[in-house]
Amino acid sequence: MRALAVADAQEGVLSLRQLYAAGVTRAQLRAELAGGRWRRSGSQCVVVHTGPLLRGAELWAAVLGAGPRAHLDGTAALEVAGLRRFDSGDVRVSVPRGARVRRAPGVAVRQTRRYDAADVVGAGIPRSRPEVAAVRGALWAESDRQATLLLTMTVQQGVTTTERIAVELLRIRRDRRRRLVGTVLLELAGGAESLGEIDVALECRRRGLPEPTRQARRRARDGSYFLDVWWEEYGLVLEIDGIHHAWAENVVADAIRHNAVALSGADTVLRLPLLGLRFAKDEFFDQIEAGLRRGGWSRDVPEAAA
Repeated sequence: MRALAVADAQEGVLSLRQLYAAGVTRAQLRAELAGGRWRRSGSQCVVVHTGPLLRGAELWAAVLGAGPRAHLDGTAALEVAGLRRFDSGDVRVSVPRGARVRRAPGVAVRQTRRYDAADVVGAGIPRSRPEVAAVRGALWAESDRQATLLLTMTVQQGVTTTERIAVELLRIRRDRRRRLVGTVLLELAGGAESLGEIDVALECRRRGLPEPTRQARRRARDGSYFLDVWWEEYGLVLEIDGIHHAWAENVVADAIRHNAVALSGADTVLRLPLLGLRFAKDEFFDQIEAGLRRGGWSRDVPEAAA
């Protein structure tokens, strides 16, 4: 049966449109469903087996059920391109503006004014090119934290490159998160070594902490950089890790744990990932203040006389 050949390339999922185009009649469809050999998936698709519906089949059903020009977008498209360990929630499917939107549980079908056929990968399941999906996924993310993690993990896992994502970002003229995405890409590209140093000094000033007295920029063997920031008078060293220093979902928690251990020992050497400046600023600067106090600094003593 021609329909089964098509289904083999789509994880066993067919749209009703494809099914009828392959010569299956409505009577044949009813017979297969009644016999328990096939089953429905949503209102527009059929699964031509009764085994478990694997993730690939779920994604095919999401696209096929949304219409002929539908395609995976955002994190769902990145997942197909190889992104792992990122919880993306609902499957995002984009359709051109004006297209009919068919709803399905667990699938977010949205019309987009940015639809361009050249942005859609035609081989396999229809989906946005990885760099396009990365930009859109970051702009659509629920929070700045989620956007930053998505971009970082996409680059870390080699799904696409910082440079390609940056080119796609240039096409976005107006969005509230455009500046954040640009900053994250700059950090991922290793072109913002001074940002961490500047941010630490500004945050110290805002919190009434002494500003560091010396800084030195270093590059690790893996290509990531860190900045040694010293408060020499108080015996405190802060290592600022670049945004691609370690796995994004682990680096902040690891650094907080490292700092807790360092504060209980003889040497006060703290770590601050650039991600920490975005997501856990209060926790890290509380630790910096604890390190300064350990070295003899006090808010009760004017800094000039300390």
